Amino acid sequence: MTFRLEHSHLNRELEYFQIEDCYGGCQDWFLRPMMKLGGCGAATACDLCIYFDMYKGTKGLYPFSADRLTKSDYIKFSDIMRPYLSPRWSGIDRLDIYIDGFGAYLRDRGNTAITMEGFDGYRELKSAEAAIRGRIDAGFPIPCLTLHHKNVNMKDYEWHWYLLTGYSCFSDVFMVKAVTYGSWQWLDLDMLWNTGCERRGGLVLIDGI
Repeated sequence: MTFRLEHSHLNRELEYFQIEDCYGGCQDWFLRPMMKLGGCGAATACDLCIYFDMYKGTKGLYPFSADRLTKSDYIKFSDIMRPYLSPRWSGIDRLDIYIDGFGAYLRDRGNTAITMEGFDGYRELKSAEAAIRGRIDAGFPIPCLTLHHKNVNMKDYEWHWYLLTGYSCFSDVFMVKAVTYGSWQWLDLDMLWNTGCERRGGLVLIDGI
């Protein structure tokens, strides 16, 4: 499914995958209660592994068939990823926790080429826009963490990890394509980034393949 914003000057959306009728995997499929509640970090890592094997030339990061993606295999994969990005009462609420956990999984699968760098949510909006453009243009989805947010339009993204897989810039508005729970939505980056709260999340910028 592709969505184009009218009158867009710059638009880039990464090719992505479907599992049954979902755009990527879905956290609601998870069987363990804590994973269903707090498995968002693991879900983004699962999606990234599938994406890398399908579109970036890696092998074996997704331990099942990438040629025939199924809901049952994705659920099994989430249990493999769970020890690396385990749900906890405070959540995976820092970029370094995510980078350390996902990095450990990648190393255990024999991949030492992929690198990850945290991009803190306190940084300037224009710097975030440039970072997002750079990674999407290079073909990399971006794990994004939002903590508390004062805008009610962001309530579904509070204390949550999700992926950014595209951007669209027109006039002075920069939109990002946010992927979570097996679907996607266009969000204004200005709204997303300026949470109005003291603690901020941020981005994980991936490279190396």
